[in-house]
Amino acid sequence: MGDIRPGPPQLRPGRALAHTTGACGSGSPHRSDGRSPQTPRGARRSGPVGRLGITPPVPGRPTSLFLLLGLPALLFALFTWQVVTDGLLVGVDERVSRALVHPDRLSELLADLGNVQAALPVLVVALVYVAWRTRRSGTDRWWLPAAAAALTMALVPALVVPLKELTDRPGTPVVPPGTGYYPSGHTATAAVAYGAATLLLLPWLRTALARRALAVLCAAVNLGVGFGLVRRGYHWPLDVAASWCLCTALLTGFLLFLGRTVATQPKQPSRPQQP
Repeated sequence: MGDIRPGPPQLRPGRALAHTTGACGSGSPHRSDGRSPQTPRGARRSGPVGRLGITPPVPGRPTSLFLLLGLPALLFALFTWQVVTDGLLVGVDERVSRALVHPDRLSELLADLGNVQAALPVLVVALVYVAWRTRRSGTDRWWLPAAAAALTMALVPALVVPLKELTDRPGTPVVPPGTGYYPSGHTATAAVAYGAATLLLLPWLRTALARRALAVLCAAVNLGVGFGLVRRGYHWPLDVAASWCLCTALLTGFLLFLGRTVATQPKQPSRPQQP
């Protein structure tokens, strides 16, 4: 029989329209008429570009946040508890220190990279450069990334100094008698100063090779500072490890802030359309 529905006649191909190549819903369980299904699952939107999973859930982001925020915080709490209670890790820490301590000129030079006089100028240069580039790009609130990096750096003494007073840990046999060595202030200064400078500069580097080289350089400098402090005998290994955990959480918070700030993304000039 003919089509008795009102309106113009519909095409009737040899097979269902929903399964033809290029048709709406081809290869998917959606309706062939283009309307969204009535199930809640079908109404979900796919996740943002560059982010794993769909919404909800997004499996990639919580895992990354746990590794960069939760895990360092847990390790820092564990290390601090062991230092305060003179736990098992303290004995292991002291044995490792005795095996590693061998003061020499190289270890002293590496440890000096954690001084404020060495690390802070690097961060200041990065702050000025990024603020200048961001302002030239015409971005609103061009000063925000630099201000956030400066605030992150200011949090280092605000957190480290009270922790030193709280733990009151004595130093290694190499240093003069005294307390207040946990966590390592030199390690924290180097980690935040060089780390924040790297995070500020990465979006402005043109090639992936340059960005990778800068990240590797930052990691190598911080590893060198930690090794120099332990090798020289300025700090116990646990002092350095705790500072790395603390600063990983600080830099992760700074990175999350940069990701939410439009001012961190350089504006590219629009290309004229071809006639």
